[in-house]
Amino acid sequence: MIRKAYKYRIYPNASQKEYFARVFGCVRFFYNKSLSDMNKIYKETGKFENIRPASYKKEFEFLKEVDSLALCNAQLSRNAAFKAFFRKQNAFPKYKSKKNDQSYTTNNQGSVKFSNNNRYISIPKCSRIRIKKHRDFKGEIKSITVSKTTDEKYYISLLVEESTKNIKSSGNAIGLDLGLKDFIVDSNGKKYKNHKYLTKSQAKLAKEQRKLSHMVKGSNNRNKQRIKVARLHKKINNQRDDYLHKLSKKIIDENQIICIEDLKVKNMIKNHKLARSINDASWSKFISMLIYKAERYGRTLIKVPSNYPSSQLCSCCHYQNPKTKDLKVRKWICPQCGTVHDRDKNAAKNILSKGIEILTKDGTHPDSLSMLDSLESSLKKPPLL
Repeated sequence: MIRKAYKYRIYPNASQKEYFARVFGCVRFFYNKSLSDMNKIYKETGKFENIRPASYKKEFEFLKEVDSLALCNAQLSRNAAFKAFFRKQNAFPKYKSKKNDQSYTTNNQGSVKFSNNNRYISIPKCSRIRIKKHRDFKGEIKSITVSKTTDEKYYISLLVEESTKNIKSSGNAIGLDLGLKDFIVDSNGKKYKNHKYLTKSQAKLAKEQRKLSHMVKGSNNRNKQRIKVARLHKKINNQRDDYLHKLSKKIIDENQIICIEDLKVKNMIKNHKLARSINDASWSKFISMLIYKAERYGRTLIKVPSNYPSSQLCSCCHYQNPKTKDLKVRKWICPQCGTVHDRDKNAAKNILSKGIEILTKDGTHPDSLSMLDSLESSLKKPPLL
């Protein structure tokens, strides 16, 4: 069994929007208030106290008006943020702002139901919300998340527990080299375009942001322009996500073993000349999509260490050419064996070879190991020119 989220657009009426605004506000208030109090207690005692929503309900009675499980999930979210901080995975938890996307999560205790041929959905303390159910699912709804984006649109995400969908083993292995000129070059030499969605919309976005900066704060015109800018940002994000989802699913469907470089993106964006292009490419998001889809569909994903010199090694004779450290070198001839290399394709082949080596030593994926003998075609050496 796996848990999968299904996201749908909803169209709440005025009273439903008012209720959502109250829940968003109460969840944000509890999160920020408890975070502040926990920091204060830690400074005084040196210990963190797990503050629960019930401890505030006597003093702040408006917390009783909303779904109690929404507040409990805010507590779990805060605790998860602290755990990630102590494990050095994230920065210290930040306060939630009402200027950003708003959301709350609650559990399904049998009250989430569809009606009128799936045109309406009822959730705890809020019934008959109009919904655009564009795809069906089979499974049990475990929890729901209601969200409002900065462009004033509402969505509901249903976390569904469903049976695992097995797809046929492809018998292929592939190495992927992520880049900026081409988003991906694989070990077979196939190139996938980097669409640069943010860069293409940069001029239009800058124009709309200039208009926003000249408007009076608090005015209706400024609010309209703010929504316009937010919708443009959302469009760019949706275009990028759509491309990354389709590409990652295609790679997962076609390959049993996927080898990628373990990129340290946080360190790479410290280069201010490349930071915008790297963020626009969204390597981290693409890798995270590959990871969860590989787990869901029974594929093997291998991360090759970032210090492995994939661009410098000849994929034929493994001669290391230090001159290829220069990113301007896109093609080079191996001084030892004379093979002509395309920089990115050669790097992808080396990533695949290193990934297979790691997989063989690891031995934790018996299904993938059993098919390595049939992957000779993926690991063929290029002909000498």
